[in-house]
Amino acid sequence: MEKVKIAIIGAGPAGIASAIEAKASKIEPVVILEKSDQICYTINKFYKPGKRVDANFKSAGIKPIGLCSFETETKENFLKRIENWTKQWNLDIRFKAEVTNITKNGEGYDIWIKDNPEIWAEFVIIAIGIFGTPRKPSYPIPSELKNKIFFEPPQQQFENKKILVVGGGNTAAEVAYSLCDNNEIYISYRRPQFFRINETNLKILNEKAKQGKIKLLLNTDIEKLEPFDDKIKVYFKNNKEDIYDYIIYCLGGSTPKRFLQKIGIQMDNKKPSLDEYFETNLPKVFLVGDIAVEKGNIMKAFNTAHIVIKRIKEKYLK
Repeated sequence: MEKVKIAIIGAGPAGIASAIEAKASKIEPVVILEKSDQICYTINKFYKPGKRVDANFKSAGIKPIGLCSFETETKENFLKRIENWTKQWNLDIRFKAEVTNITKNGEGYDIWIKDNPEIWAEFVIIAIGIFGTPRKPSYPIPSELKNKIFFEPPQQQFENKKILVVGGGNTAAEVAYSLCDNNEIYISYRRPQFFRINETNLKILNEKAKQGKIKLLLNTDIEKLEPFDDKIKVYFKNNKEDIYDYIIYCLGGSTPKRFLQKIGIQMDNKKPSLDEYFETNLPKVFLVGDIAVEKGNIMKAFNTAHIVIKRIKEKYLK
């Protein structure tokens, strides 16, 4: 098997930052294993052209403590920045290398790629994010509706359709106002007001609502769905019902709990159990980025990478 010093699982912002911090500290060889065919898969796929990439989403004033930093910029500029970093630091990224298991082997770990043990690493940094597992509603989705239900922002274009967007975060707001000029858009949110949307998105959403382009269904909860004449009949818990062409769920992602538990990482109230340096109960296995800190904050993700590499140097590589 190939032997490396650090194996990083995931080529998102946190994974890229971890590799840069390691190489800057002369800890090599380092390999990044990415299951998709591109860096920053979530931003590439889910962010629309021109969308802002916030350095400090939901948490103002987070200062960089490591090598990686940026100011809020567009999707295109951010991805170009990351691409330049990968070239500048000559990062070894293996695409279409989905890690299916991690098992202890001596002083390190065997990394299983597509169910085959291919790499042995002394240290493992898991930076897989959370959006690979979209959160789904608790009620059943009839199989007849599978082509009319989306659990992530759809890539296809809609025109003259009646669409229900379910969720109360930034993704729900952005999906709604990106579709509202050519469609009849409704947002269903279980709370009486939005509180997870940033100021810019909330302002745009309220303007579209005042213009009548988006109908806000606040304090509503869905009880069940049924097929209805090639459409979707939605039953709300307030005894109201309506019919839509499509439903787009924007409920966020969930920690890839099954994978973490499979490799032996302990969970604490559905979250991975970590120490202050983001090390798990498995010695030399660390988590960075969204699965370690509040999701969506890239500056925090960059900082976790710095903290983890510094900890590896001070604790294990004196």
